[in-house]
Amino acid sequence: MRGSSFRRIAIGAVVIAVVIAVIYGSSAPAPGEGFFGRIWPILNEFAFWTAIQLGLIYGFVALGVYLSFRVLDFPDLTVDGSFPLGAAVTAALIVSGVNPWIALVVSIFAGGAAGLVTAFLSVRFHILHLLASILTMFALFSINIRVMGSSNLSLARQETILTPLTSLDLGITAAQTRVIFIAVLLLVTGAALSWLLTSSFGLALRAAGANPRMARAQGISTSASTYFGMALSNGLVALGGSLFAQTQLFADVTVGAGTIVIGLASVIIGESLLRFRGIWIALAGCVLGSIIYRLVYQWALTKDQICLGFCLDFRPSDLNLIAATIIALALILPRLGAGKGSIR
Repeated sequence: MRGSSFRRIAIGAVVIAVVIAVIYGSSAPAPGEGFFGRIWPILNEFAFWTAIQLGLIYGFVALGVYLSFRVLDFPDLTVDGSFPLGAAVTAALIVSGVNPWIALVVSIFAGGAAGLVTAFLSVRFHILHLLASILTMFALFSINIRVMGSSNLSLARQETILTPLTSLDLGITAAQTRVIFIAVLLLVTGAALSWLLTSSFGLALRAAGANPRMARAQGISTSASTYFGMALSNGLVALGGSLFAQTQLFADVTVGAGTIVIGLASVIIGESLLRFRGIWIALAGCVLGSIIYRLVYQWALTKDQICLGFCLDFRPSDLNLIAATIIALALILPRLGAGKGSIR
């Protein structure tokens, strides 16, 4: 057991070291700069804190994806529609003069409703999980346009939940203040979700996903568990969409494209680095994976070349290829480290 844990820690350290080596090898330092001075310039201060901020926002998405994919064993593509739904509902309500906190709460319920539709199609009519979620996602594209009245909506001159923070004098930049605020929200949400999943109700929820037949034999309603879990999952994703709209000051129907990929990448990266038992560790791994993914993504946006012994020309159109490579490595490395016996 100890040897297995040591291998996992070593693999995580190797992954981080490889990322640092690539960054270090591709940076162009000024004369006299040290190691840390050489790494830091790859992202200016604005880009770095923007990446951290988006990583925390998509941390809510990662928690929702973890709940549907890992807890309920329900492959759910609804998140590509519920994320922009949260942004659209929030933007529409704020523009209409509604308090941004109320808009945030309403967006969570809107995302939960989207999850309930997917669960209803799957449970009531026995439609395949993926197909049910694709149908909901497909319909949400039109619904989001209806909600906003157009394909996008600006919040540039509107008050958001972050507006009061601009008047605070904490001795740090506005970007750092936003990061701390979102981190606190994420911490509270993660703690509440951890408490829920470790309660008797949460254990029943996890049992319904792990072994539905056994759960039904124990008197657990797997249908009710699916309804609740899917509503909570997409509510968390919509919460991320609401925060995205209020931090980026706009909502657009296309912001949900690839949300499921980002969520899955965050979960997979987190599980690869923190492969220990425990709900709290798993949830923390999801958030950590989201931040790492966003930092690497932001770094890739700033590079024209990747050099490590040899140089490869890099284009913005290659971002999806890099994202797929990161996810593949996160999946492959732990299996190689654990030995042939763990490969299934």
